Amino acid sequence: MDYLELFIEWTKLKIRIHISPEKELFFHEREIWWASLGVNIGFEQDGKNETFERPILVVKKFNRHVLWVLPLTSKERIGKYYYQIEYQGEKSTVILSQLRLISSKRLIRKIRKLSSSEFKEIKDILKSFL
Repeated sequence: MDYLELFIEWTKLKIRIHISPEKELFFHEREIWWASLGVNIGFEQDGKNETFERPILVVKKFNRHVLWVLPLTSKERIGKYYYQIEYQGEKSTVILSQLRLISSKRLIRKIRKLSSSEFKEIKDILKSFL
């Protein structure tokens, strides 16, 4: 599928997500979820599969509808804008430079909760960027 077709498919799904009834989701800071992030522009992290999903870390919950998130990737990335995590032998990288605000309607399913110490390190790094 070429990029134009992907944008069209994502737009169709985004409309369905937008008009879907509000789900009663209970999410909290430090949790990692699958979320429909879509097809994005330039170097922004895209989602994958039919629901254009990607794992995200919930950084800040503003209310039950809006949250700040950081996308994760399975690719090992090194540098000041990346933070390595590991869970049950699987490594992931938190992409610190791609903090974004999303609607809770994008959340699909919870994966796990990050340790308090790792979450504190990530938040401290984010604060240093501001």
